[in-house]
Amino acid sequence: MTVASPLRFPDTASAPTMTKRGWWLVVMNILLPGSAQVLAGNRKLGRVGIVATLVLWLLAILTLLTYLIWPSTVYTLFTQTFSLLVVQILLVAYAALWVVLTLDTLRLVRLVKAAPNARAWIAAFSVVVLIGLTCTAGYASVVAGSARGALGDIFSSGPSQPPVDGHYNIMLLGGDAGPDREGLRPDSMSVVSIDAETGQAVTIGLPRDLNPVPFPTDSPLHSLYPDGYGYEDRCDVDVCQLNSIYTEVSLYKPELYPQAEKQHSDPGIESMRDALEGATGLKIQYYVLIDMQGFADLIDSLGGVDVTVSEKLPIGGDENLNGVIDWIEPGKQHLNGYYAQWYARSRHGTSDYDRMARQRQLQDAILKQVNPVNVVSKFQGIADAGTQVVKTDIPQSMLGYFVDLGMKTRKLPVKQLELVPPTIDPANPDYSQIHQLVQEALAPATPTPTSSK
Repeated sequence: MTVASPLRFPDTASAPTMTKRGWWLVVMNILLPGSAQVLAGNRKLGRVGIVATLVLWLLAILTLLTYLIWPSTVYTLFTQTFSLLVVQILLVAYAALWVVLTLDTLRLVRLVKAAPNARAWIAAFSVVVLIGLTCTAGYASVVAGSARGALGDIFSSGPSQPPVDGHYNIMLLGGDAGPDREGLRPDSMSVVSIDAETGQAVTIGLPRDLNPVPFPTDSPLHSLYPDGYGYEDRCDVDVCQLNSIYTEVSLYKPELYPQAEKQHSDPGIESMRDALEGATGLKIQYYVLIDMQGFADLIDSLGGVDVTVSEKLPIGGDENLNGVIDWIEPGKQHLNGYYAQWYARSRHGTSDYDRMARQRQLQDAILKQVNPVNVVSKFQGIADAGTQVVKTDIPQSMLGYFVDLGMKTRKLPVKQLELVPPTIDPANPDYSQIHQLVQEALAPATPTPTSSK
């Protein structure tokens, strides 16, 4: 007689024995799926379950240890299409195996032999655990599938680029594609410069009415506008200013950037990259374009955003406040997507520079409030919104690195450099001064010396 004998060969005539045996098998199936079959049923099936469970635990432990030592490796692993597909397949396969093992365990329990008052409890406990774990695995599989699709749609497959002077410089464009406009026109423009080691970020905001705008000598627009775009009102659209460059190139000069589409970009975006490089003196490796028309969906998917509103802002209405639908009141507010979009775009009673400041405020608030819990719990909506809202040429292979860098950025205050009045006159910009301000903003902080006692 072995230890397994009471489980494999129980006294079926004894209801107390069968009840105790039933609870043992159900709990063993939860703690180590497959062990119930090894001790009381099909040992071959049980060994499959045990091996699968041990492999799953081993992978989880290795992932945790790797995360503690090299977090960027884990971020990279879970942001790649192939690895997400593998995760999705493993989750589905293990969930299916769990269902088989649990149903087989209930068969081995022989509920009809257990005490009448225990039968329902044993069955209910098994079913509840089964539903909980399989739903968790199923949802995780759905998240992996959504992530695989969204990441593949949003991010490029191009080569990674090294930092320049220790920084990654990313052009951030807020696109304003409205029904009253011909095509998309960037409504907000900034360069986010991130220290490649510390994660310290500096946001450099540029006014849309900057004029003239210089281009680097290697830009195809430099030969057309050697003195800068808009110099002496030279341009091919109705208004000669920074955000008009996108419209002009997209509509009339797309041939200047023949490789743009292959590089996960478009001619208008590439012209803005050249313009912001010329204006700031920085080499811009990547861009991110956020379509403000879909911005509200992204905010809603994140569960809203908390901001401190400094002045009352109207929603809708004309310049005389006729037809105002609602107001955004001063004070601490939790804004849903609809109100956040109006907070970013409202112009009445404020200048473009005030609006730029509100947009930076929203960007910073979103960065600080995004966390793994709300991203995972609301990932399906975020992924769906992201594919409609975001366009970028950041390669998917760099996502792990940037996620790790972004975690460092969240812990630090984001520096702000707004190239607006009174510091800069957009109608008569001094680019030597601008370049100097940019370099000073990017310079690492010098520790204050402590006096010795």
